[in-house]
Amino acid sequence: MYTLTDQILQGIWETVYMTIASTFFGYILGMPLGFMLTLCHKKGLRPHRIIYRIVDVITNIGRSLPFIILMILVIPVTVFIVGRSYGSTAAIVPLVLSAAPFIARLVESSLNEVDRGVIEAAESMGASLWQIMTKVMLVEARTSLITGATIALSTILGYSAMAGAIGGGGLGAIAIQYGYQRYDAGIMWICVILLIALVQIFQVLGMFIARKLDRRIV
Repeated sequence: MYTLTDQILQGIWETVYMTIASTFFGYILGMPLGFMLTLCHKKGLRPHRIIYRIVDVITNIGRSLPFIILMILVIPVTVFIVGRSYGSTAAIVPLVLSAAPFIARLVESSLNEVDRGVIEAAESMGASLWQIMTKVMLVEARTSLITGATIALSTILGYSAMAGAIGGGGLGAIAIQYGYQRYDAGIMWICVILLIALVQIFQVLGMFIARKLDRRIV
C-alpha cells in the first residue's frame, strides 16, 4: 500500500513528466505557428495578410480559453488519442493545446528580436528561406528562445497543477484530494512548496543554459 510520502514522490514525477512532455509537444505545434506569425507579418520575409490573420486569430482564441474549461472541452479528443480522460498522460493533450498558442507568441517575440540587418545579409548571399529560418533566425534568437522556453515550462507547470481538479494527476491532484477535500492544510502547503521549488529549478536551469548560449567566442 502506498504511503503519503510515496504518493507525493509519485506526484512530483507525474508533474515533471506532464510539464516536460507538454512543453516538448507544445513547441512542436507552437514553433511553426510562431514562424508563420513572424514570416507572414506585413514586415516579415513572406508577407501574407490572410495567413497571418488566420494564425493570429487561432492563437488569440487558444490563449483566451481558460485551461480548466479547455480540459473539459477536449475530453473527447483526449479519449480518442490516449484512450481515457484521466491520468497524467491524458492531461498532456489539453496541456499541449493550451501551451501551443502561448509558445507561438513567445517564439514570435524571440524571432522579432533578430537584427534585420543579419537577415538581409543572408538574403544578399543567396540564402534560401529555410536556411535563413534555421541557420540565421534560430541561431540569432537562441538565447531568447531558451528564456522563452523557461517561461513556458513554469507556466505549463502551473497548468498541470490545475489538471488535478479533474483527475490529471500530479501534485495538483494530491493538493486537491488531501489538502482541499480532506481539509489538510499541511499537505496543501507541502504541494505548494514543491511546485514553487520545481519552478525555481526550471528557471535556474533555463537561465544557466541561456547564459551559456549567449557567450561570444572571441
